[in-house]
Amino acid sequence: MPEKKPSIHTHCWALSDSAPRIEMPALAPRAIVFTDFDGTITLRDSNDYLTDTIGYGEKRRRELNLEVLHGNWTFRDAFKNMLDSIKEPLSTCIEILRKNIALDPGFKTFYEWCLKEDIPVIVLSSGMEPIIRALLEDLVGPTADKIKIISNQVDIHDDQSWDIIYHDASDFGHDKSLAIRPYNSAPQGERPTLFYCGDGVSDLSAARETDLLFAKAGHDLITYCEREGIPFTVFHSFDDIHQKVKDVVEGKTTTHEIAAEGKILAEDKKITVK
Repeated sequence: MPEKKPSIHTHCWALSDSAPRIEMPALAPRAIVFTDFDGTITLRDSNDYLTDTIGYGEKRRRELNLEVLHGNWTFRDAFKNMLDSIKEPLSTCIEILRKNIALDPGFKTFYEWCLKEDIPVIVLSSGMEPIIRALLEDLVGPTADKIKIISNQVDIHDDQSWDIIYHDASDFGHDKSLAIRPYNSAPQGERPTLFYCGDGVSDLSAARETDLLFAKAGHDLITYCEREGIPFTVFHSFDDIHQKVKDVVEGKTTTHEIAAEGKILAEDKKITVK
């Protein structure tokens, strides 16, 4: 018979008033998976899709992404500039995205495995919670409400125009590192293995914060990590992430070994920015 799992109570870990307080099991999980949403859990970035199709277009959007990558614009200012080019009501935007945004083919299986293994999956997004929640409910199903989302919010005006409400005052608008750092300072014996999955410029603040960083093949996060000397391993879909996280949790390998192998593979394949 399977071993009966102990009952779970909850507490919060936080470093300071600026760090999000995340309710977690009192019995620390073996691992926590933090993940970006747009272009990571989904195959396409929903904000990029809106900008490219009903905003000012891909050319200007891509120019600003590169400006952020090279440090000439803050992500906060560039993202606000993108969103300001979108004039449709938020409800219309959500309906457009529901018809055009698909889930990474490996995510649902990975998430179901995480639920079974009591491994929290926490979305850290520079997008907006109403959009993320609507897409997760559609794409993942009833268990999507168990996914913690830390993201920006939206202010909808009487005329149905809307503005992003940033999560914090940082240059990122949402400094994802603030949600991860409390776990790095957890008492000895309680600290879980920390993973982060991402793809682009919105993930720069989180890139150094976990034991293993998964960076999506062909995207800007790889360029940043290579330039800054940050260890990472490449993923093409959540099937890759699933196998590696499972191997670490089961003690078949370590995060350091995977990152070292990832560096060799990245150099061999000469991965370039999309």
